[in-house]
Amino acid sequence: MRIEPIKEHIGAAVEVSRSRLGDADVAAACREALDRYGVLVFPKIGVTDEEQLLFTDKLGKRLDFSSKVDGGKHGTAGVYTVTLNPEINSQQEYIKGTYFWHIDGLTVPEQPPRATLLSGRKISATGGDTHFANTYAAYEGLSDDEKAEIADLRVIHNLAPYLSAIVEQPTEAELARWNAAPVNEYPLVWTHRSGRKSLVMGYTSHHIKGMDLATGKALLQRLHDWAGQPKYVYVHKWQQGDLVIWDNYGTMHRATPYAVDSGRELHRTSMSAEEVLA
Repeated sequence: MRIEPIKEHIGAAVEVSRSRLGDADVAAACREALDRYGVLVFPKIGVTDEEQLLFTDKLGKRLDFSSKVDGGKHGTAGVYTVTLNPEINSQQEYIKGTYFWHIDGLTVPEQPPRATLLSGRKISATGGDTHFANTYAAYEGLSDDEKAEIADLRVIHNLAPYLSAIVEQPTEAELARWNAAPVNEYPLVWTHRSGRKSLVMGYTSHHIKGMDLATGKALLQRLHDWAGQPKYVYVHKWQQGDLVIWDNYGTMHRATPYAVDSGRELHRTSMSAEEVLA
């Protein structure tokens, strides 16, 4: 097994035999590397759903928070299909919502997942890249004054305004479904049990608690721009069979837009929370 850094602040490529993904020592090395690099790329490893589920279980407790929505009901149980194919996923607003920076699980009843695994099954000819931003490094790069400014701020995450902004004429059923999602309040700065700090944000961030709406949105946009600068970002250009894992506790991500008929299909599994985002 070999792990090679991709960039200074984010990303590493992992070379390992596919047959060893069920080994405890491989899982342990990957968990350690995930904490260090934020994103792990297994180029063209070509896992099956069963192998991806096994590897997820070896890394930690598995979380399935999407089995009740389209995309989670197709194919192998426990695997969510990321696609714009309407025959698999009619709720395309959730997929198109990933075109903007976000952290998985900020608008669900469960705690945000520890990590997400995504494997490339069908690749779009154009678009469909995934961008990852290291929110640990982005926080560490702020000045002391900027850190003090945001230290105690809390952010309200709301799915309905986020999706309403990207769907031109939502139906009553869509609005009802979005409004049924919990409105969660989380700290802007997460102090992890390790002592490290990361930014918790994304375009589900509706407003900063106790702050004028425009002022809060301007601050959040500034932080998004800061975290999204090239030195903190790794852009993954998918190849058939790639497997990518990212630390959802310290990484935002987004996809570049791709056509509905592109055929793009990725399979997702997730690791359950291992600490509480209060």
